[in-house]
Amino acid sequence: MRSAITICLVPEARKGPFVFHYDAGLAGLEAGCRAAAEFGFDAVEIFPGSAADVPADSLRQLVAAHGLAVAAVGTGAGWVKHRLQLCDPDAAVRARAAEFIAAIVDVAGELGAPAIIGSMQGRMGEGVPHDAALAMLADALGALGDRARRHGQPLLYEPLNRYETDLFNTQRAAADFLDHQGLDAVKLLCDLFHMNIEEADMAATLAAVGTRVGHVHWADSNRRAIGMGHTDPRPIIAALQSIGYTGFLSAEIFPLPTPAEAARQSIESIRAFAS
Repeated sequence: MRSAITICLVPEARKGPFVFHYDAGLAGLEAGCRAAAEFGFDAVEIFPGSAADVPADSLRQLVAAHGLAVAAVGTGAGWVKHRLQLCDPDAAVRARAAEFIAAIVDVAGELGAPAIIGSMQGRMGEGVPHDAALAMLADALGALGDRARRHGQPLLYEPLNRYETDLFNTQRAAADFLDHQGLDAVKLLCDLFHMNIEEADMAATLAAVGTRVGHVHWADSNRRAIGMGHTDPRPIIAALQSIGYTGFLSAEIFPLPTPAEAARQSIESIRAFAS
C-alpha cells in the first residue's frame, strides 16, 4: 500500500479536512508537492476549485520532479463553491454538476488518476423521492464511470456519514447498489472517518466489499491523523491485505495541531502499520 496526502486549492474549504491549503495555481501545487516529498509521501491527492486548477502537463512534470504520483482528484468544490449536486431536483443543475465532474475526470485521467465523487452526490431534495434520487445517482455514476474507464481509471464513489448525505452511508449498501446497477467502472472510496460513524466493524466491512475498494482515506475517529483518535488501524490493515488492496492510504484529515504535525503523524502511522 502506498501513502498520499491531501492538497486543497479551494479558499472556501480552508476549514476542511485537508493537510495542506494553498491558493490555486502552480505555486500552490509546487509548495504542496515539495512538502509531500519532504515528508516522504508517495503521492498527492488534490482538491481543486475546478479542472482548470489542474494543468495536466505542468503537474505531470511537477510530480515527476518530486518523485510523486497523483493519487486522486476531488470534485467537491462543485458543491462547496457552486452548490451543484447530482441529485438536484432541477435537471439543469444536475447537468452542470455532471459537466463539472466530467472535466475533472478528464484531467485526472490524463494524470493517471481517478476522480472522486463525495459531496457532489448530494442528497434527496424536496420533491425528489428516494427511488428517483437513486436513479439520478445511478445514471450519473454510469456515464461518468464510462468516461473514467476510457482513461483507464475507475471512478471513486465515497459513501458519507448520515449528517452529510441520505443516499448511502455504509460501504456494503453502496457496494450492493453498484453491483445491482452493473456499475463495474465505479469503485468505493472507503473513508475511515465516515466508516467510524456508520460501520459496526470497519475491518469486517472492508473484507466484505473486497475488490470494490478503490481508495482509502486514512483518518482517525476525530478526523485527525491516525494515532490521534481511537481507531485501531491494525485490523483495518489486515482486512485490506486480505483483499489484496495495493492502492493508496491518503491522509484526508484536519491539519491539526499543525499541517506539519498532521503530515508527520500520518506518514509515521502508515509506515508503522502498512509497511
